[in-house]
Amino acid sequence: MTSTHAPAHRTRSTSVPAVVTRVLVLGITLALTVFIAPVLISQQSWMWLTVLLLAAAGIFVLYSTKRFVPGKYLFPGSFFLAVFLILPIALTVGYSFTNYGDGTRGTKEQAVGSIIASSVQQSPDAPRYAMTVATSGTAAEGPYELFLVDPDAGTVLSGDAENALEEVPAGDVTVVDGRVTEVDGMTVLNAGEVNAIYNELMELAVPVDESTAVRPLGVNQAFVGTTVLQYDEDADTITDTATGEVYTVSVIGDEEYFVDSEGQRAFSQSWLQSVGISNYERLFTNPTVANQFVSAFVWTLVFAAGSVLLTFALGFALALILNDQRLKGRRVYRSILIMPYAIPGFISLLVWSNFYNQEFGLINQTLGLNLNWFGDPTLAQVAVLLTNLWMGFPYMFIVSTGALQAIPDELTEAARMDGASRFQSTSKIVLPLLLVAVAPLLVSSFAFNFNNFNAIELLTGGGPFPDGSGRGSTDILISMVYRIAFGGSGADFGFASAVSVCLFILTGVLAAIQFRFTNVLEDVN
Repeated sequence: MTSTHAPAHRTRSTSVPAVVTRVLVLGITLALTVFIAPVLISQQSWMWLTVLLLAAAGIFVLYSTKRFVPGKYLFPGSFFLAVFLILPIALTVGYSFTNYGDGTRGTKEQAVGSIIASSVQQSPDAPRYAMTVATSGTAAEGPYELFLVDPDAGTVLSGDAENALEEVPAGDVTVVDGRVTEVDGMTVLNAGEVNAIYNELMELAVPVDESTAVRPLGVNQAFVGTTVLQYDEDADTITDTATGEVYTVSVIGDEEYFVDSEGQRAFSQSWLQSVGISNYERLFTNPTVANQFVSAFVWTLVFAAGSVLLTFALGFALALILNDQRLKGRRVYRSILIMPYAIPGFISLLVWSNFYNQEFGLINQTLGLNLNWFGDPTLAQVAVLLTNLWMGFPYMFIVSTGALQAIPDELTEAARMDGASRFQSTSKIVLPLLLVAVAPLLVSSFAFNFNNFNAIELLTGGGPFPDGSGRGSTDILISMVYRIAFGGSGADFGFASAVSVCLFILTGVLAAIQFRFTNVLEDVN
């Protein structure tokens, strides 16, 4: 008899909820793309625009049809892996070959614009305008455009750093009490938002013609001034019209600056440039920096290894004691011992930082001591290890407890029947079997502590700083990178990125070595 039933894949239909969900997902994706893309274009964020368009295209290709079933499941994880892990690593590596930092974040055109803007001088009879700041992007990042109301004529003018001042049609803006309050297609910044970007706003100059420009005066006024400096794009020079001096581009160190006739830097501004392997050369050839890096690396190893060994030793010992079935109230004891693990880490670190206070700290008062825990380098390092022991042993206790319960009691009983002592059965049988299960966790714990920024920054702040250098006695590599990037007189993200790349490589190499040694434990089974 011939079957009249159609194949299953032909009769399979899509349910209404599935169709609605698919339409919602694609609709939200399209809406977000249409909303975000113009903002990224206005900010010239071409890389993120590419990521956005590729992600949107991938979603439409995968989820608009019934095909590509494996891709539907692989795409979300792959996308977030690429955006939140691979892309930041690639950006960090890229920045490590640049001079990215304070004063060198923008393009050369932006640096020149900032230099020219800072030279605008106000004359006594210069007209003033009621100023409103608007943006087509975000209030925090811009780009920003000035809208000015002429108090005499009542006309509205607008412009930004790249577009000269021009009159705005009356229908495009709303003017209330002589000030622009609304702009079609743009967001008007309020007083708080303008104040938040005050420093950036003061560097903005809207060109009027070759010799004049408009600059903000406070948060709600602007003036027309004369630009003393003029930039010649063909000659790549800046001329001071008041003195006639010409500033040319020259290399100082690894970066380009505008310099005077004697070769000295004329302006603090530079621009984002490629410096090759200069940051890596500085790391390994500069004696001061190299010594700080080596010292931080050694202490990082001591801190990470000491934290793992101490927490595991205490956690394993407590788990072993509470694994004895003859002990009453084991559940109560176990609940008490995991309490430090239940408290948020940053709270524990802040509380412990007060415990170490020399004058009124709990430790000194309880023990009758007068130790300057955070003033002495050795004591500060001991304090960091003790605090990390308190925070880390509950995790090792939980892990060891679970692993111990998986080891058959018959093994230890057989060892004791053969004459092994309790210590011998623990060290020769229980511990090796337990390490088979927990060794990968010990490796991950080492990697975590190798980059445990919170334990250092919240407890000691990297200090003490006995020699006044940029690295403190308790600074590990990651906190030293933070101090390079955000501390001192200015941020140096390029050099910090180079140190981060080396740190990433070191962490990977050390983890690989540890995993190689843990393979030996596989023979235990």
